[in-house]
Amino acid sequence: MTRPDLHIPLDPDCAAALTFETYPAAPQIGGVWVHALKKNRSENGAFMEYLRLDGSGVQDLPGTLTPRQISVSWAAAGRVNAFHIHVKAEQNEIWCVLSGQLVIWLVDCRADSPTTGVQRKLVFSGEQPMLVHIPSGVAHGYQAGPEGATLLYTMDAQFNLADPNEGRLPWDHFGAGLWAEDMG
Repeated sequence: MTRPDLHIPLDPDCAAALTFETYPAAPQIGGVWVHALKKNRSENGAFMEYLRLDGSGVQDLPGTLTPRQISVSWAAAGRVNAFHIHVKAEQNEIWCVLSGQLVIWLVDCRADSPTTGVQRKLVFSGEQPMLVHIPSGVAHGYQAGPEGATLLYTMDAQFNLADPNEGRLPWDHFGAGLWAEDMG
């Protein structure tokens, strides 16, 4: 098989099976933002600012959030923890992976949102810490990498054990393929 898009001739079987990656812009979900953090390294360790706060909440980020609770979650290797959605009351979150890796899926479930139904995949790791803001009504879940992961998250509402604001959708509600291993 001859392919006019190839400068280097290939074996016909390889040429027929060959595909190329595409790199489209990440789908956007209204109210979701991602912010890179700076990890300052030295020969004896590292230091990183997670959030700066003042009287009005978090400073110097693309959006606003007034922290009411900060929590830590440890995920075992390969753990799928999905899908959560906050709908009884407003509860926005900022997530940061401190160690390990998480594949994070966000799906906009808000009926009045211009981005309803949009799905966005993020891959966060402790190696290069990032923040993601997850607004109320956006379903969110993660799968931990082979070493597990530690997730630090800040919420603008406090957890209420007597009446949790953490609705659940089945892990495969948006398709089991979301959690399939990338073999590519």
